[in-house]
Amino acid sequence: RRKRGTMPDPATRVLINELVCEGCGDCGVQSNCMSVEPLETEFGRKRTINQSTCNKDISCVKGFCPSFVTVEGGSLKKKAKGVSRIELPALELPKPTLPDTAQAWGMVVAGVGGTGVITIGQLLGMAAHIEGKGIVTQDAAGLAQKGGSTWSHVLIANYQDDIRTTRVGVAAADLVIGCDPIVVAGKETLQRMRAGRTHVALNAHSAPTAAFVRNANWQNPGEECVAAIVQAVGAKCVGTFDADRVATQVLGDSIFVNPMILGFAWQKGWVPLGHEALMRAIELNDMAVAQNKVAFEWGRHCAAHWDEVQALLAPTQVVQFHKPDGVDALIAKREAFLTDYQNAAYANRYRAVVERVRSAEAALHKTALTEAVARNLFKLMAYKDEYEVARLHTDTAFLQKINGMFEGDYTLNYHLAPPLMAKINDKGELQKQKFGPLMLTGFQLLKHLKMLRGSALDVFGYTEERRTERELIGQYLASVDTLLAALDTSNHALAVEMARIPEHIKGFGHVKARHLAAARQKWASLKVQWSAQH
Repeated sequence: RRKRGTMPDPATRVLINELVCEGCGDCGVQSNCMSVEPLETEFGRKRTINQSTCNKDISCVKGFCPSFVTVEGGSLKKKAKGVSRIELPALELPKPTLPDTAQAWGMVVAGVGGTGVITIGQLLGMAAHIEGKGIVTQDAAGLAQKGGSTWSHVLIANYQDDIRTTRVGVAAADLVIGCDPIVVAGKETLQRMRAGRTHVALNAHSAPTAAFVRNANWQNPGEECVAAIVQAVGAKCVGTFDADRVATQVLGDSIFVNPMILGFAWQKGWVPLGHEALMRAIELNDMAVAQNKVAFEWGRHCAAHWDEVQALLAPTQVVQFHKPDGVDALIAKREAFLTDYQNAAYANRYRAVVERVRSAEAALHKTALTEAVARNLFKLMAYKDEYEVARLHTDTAFLQKINGMFEGDYTLNYHLAPPLMAKINDKGELQKQKFGPLMLTGFQLLKHLKMLRGSALDVFGYTEERRTERELIGQYLASVDTLLAALDTSNHALAVEMARIPEHIKGFGHVKARHLAAARQKWASLKVQWSAQH
């Protein structure tokens, strides 16, 4: 309803400061929202809000985490000029040879509910009607929930009497327009395919499924899905590209992925409808007409000139996946971070421990333990107290990111649960409150008091959570000494597993306490195994 302008669109958007985020997933648990997506970063998996699919109920803010910022007023920045942020390349597009429809041509549009899958089926149906062809469409959306698997079956023939079914049968699809690889690789879609007959126009980007809401460590099976599709129909019959990336960068919204894939499939010669009829169908749909037409043309260019399209895309905007560096770079980045976090002496303490581990492990010609200690000692030493949250929220890069996303008159609000002033519910848990833009000034002052961290003057340091965080550093250092004292080839893998225990300690407050209890239980189990070997 908001897309169609029949319901007020709140001038509020939610952002997550990824440096503050601990990746605990409590925001997903509280909101049960699939617009809270995983973001792989240098410092592990965090969370980000997909602004293209967010329905603005802001229930994710209930997650017990200080990383949430709500932007009120203003609006997302519009395109730099015209409809597209990047102008279409001035390259000739060959006219494809369209399929013959003497017999019914079966197409299945497969994707995620709420992204326009059904709309693509309707566009194909209207274009066929405009050309005077026979057409049958049937939508299969289950409960039609946003984020659920959705299909639109489309059959087109020269004459209506040539179509004898209401949906594409088993092994009878001539084309699958794959808007999401996870849905396309599912049984319902795969059984429509047949090698030598079915063509697949596929978006290589897969949206997180509902499993991510329940499991913070969920791994996206996108690559495996593409492999399964290729195995089903053959590599020559699959055309794939990252339509999500292209749509986001050139049109500023992933909602235009589906018409882009339609254009890709048409340029490949897999859609039995003329260009004029498809453009008229988009006009009759009367929703973001200019953008949908441009998305269609970008899809055509992706099919015919993919290398040139890739060269046009801004590489600085590709931030959804972080490629790990070598051990030296990994250590250096964390040493620099800890210098800003506290001071050079604190960072040198970190470096000394990691180098001691590296020296001990060098005799085994391995680096896995060094990397594990480098990551996890850093995680414990860079615990996010009030001073650090203040520093990260005033980080220039984060503020510039907000400024680059929004325009107009907007204000920033922060959702926090300060331990010295927050209310406590009947479960003994702190409750978050909304603080206005003046909090940014408070952050600017608070970040300069980091020298008080851990001292007698640290008023925040007396809470149980802060005392526990400092104790964990000492306990981890003691465990590293224990591991190094008896490290050899036979117990190396177990040592690495023990060194990675802090990975399981995530979140803030009661959420962190729950994760810590589970991590300690895991640690106790591994410690028994270690003792049994020595």
